[in-house]
Amino acid sequence: MVWISTGVILMLAAAVLAGFMYLKSKSSGDPESVIDYVQEHRGTENMAMVIRHNDEDWVSINKDVPLPLASTVKIIVAIEYARQAAEGKIDPQQKVDLKTLVKYYVPNTDGGAHEAWIKSLADDAENVPLSQVANGMIAYSSNANTDYLLKILGIENVNKLSEDLQLSSHEEMYPIVSALFIPMELMEDKGFSKEEALKELKSMSLEEYRERAIDIHQKWEISPPQAKDKEEVLKVLDMEFQKVWSDRLPRASAGDYAGLMKLLNSKNYFSREVHSYLDPVMEQVMKNPSNREWLQHAGQKGGSTAFVFTISMYAADKEGNRTEMAFLANDLSNLEFEKLSKNMNSFQLEFMTNSEFRDSVKEKLN
Repeated sequence: MVWISTGVILMLAAAVLAGFMYLKSKSSGDPESVIDYVQEHRGTENMAMVIRHNDEDWVSINKDVPLPLASTVKIIVAIEYARQAAEGKIDPQQKVDLKTLVKYYVPNTDGGAHEAWIKSLADDAENVPLSQVANGMIAYSSNANTDYLLKILGIENVNKLSEDLQLSSHEEMYPIVSALFIPMELMEDKGFSKEEALKELKSMSLEEYRERAIDIHQKWEISPPQAKDKEEVLKVLDMEFQKVWSDRLPRASAGDYAGLMKLLNSKNYFSREVHSYLDPVMEQVMKNPSNREWLQHAGQKGGSTAFVFTISMYAADKEGNRTEMAFLANDLSNLEFEKLSKNMNSFQLEFMTNSEFRDSVKEKLN
């Protein structure tokens, strides 16, 4: 029951974070509640916010503190996908059998994200182009699609991208789905009880943790996990194990991700060819005609666990105003999570469209 409850929380987050649709005339929420949260937690190291507007540093709180990115890290995977497509290293039209993705999917661990993506496809679809897999990773936040893309792109290449972009705080990526199996592997290989496995996991170095996740990921190419294996994982993963999994997710600083958003917003750091593959994936908000009426371009990706809420975004409106933001929060209560997920869109919209609110944000958060 604990896992099912958490799944509901994640499902709400996936629905909101994967598809923020600014919609000037339809936004609702309480943007002031986001300001209140930031004011209350600015003195801790569990929250960071960086906002830039028209190249001016508007808000900068804990900008150098690395925090878990959750699914916001998928931006890096999307950029590497676009880069390799532009260089001809992968074919975005290559067909991917949907059954191939099943090995990377564990039901009830992604808030229904992967299933929602599958339902968005044609009823008789048996395969999709690789570009659609990348789209499902960002638009629906499918973890299965992400781990599959890590295999296709090469984990080492995705991690090298972070180095190339000089994201000095960025930790190395690893398959996040296979990491869920580490506790069960410890129990099976070493005969640990759940309590012993949890103790071992908490004392394990991050390097060993990553290596174990990658090793499990690679083993699946020969022997994919069966339904019974996934059921056993769900039995093992209580909230304590989930907290360790959440805390071990790749981390980076809000300062680095706000800087990355600036590169994407400029449209001139990456080549036109890269953007031709990247923008259809990253800029989901532009698929709504209402947003195209007032925005030149905009893109974002959010992420969440039962304890984490994150989002990074960039936007340029038709008057030439540019905004970049990165927000990272960890160790959230259920109430804090609910308020942030319900009100972040209205905060972003007010910031981009209301100069009085923008000035209020600067005054209250600096």
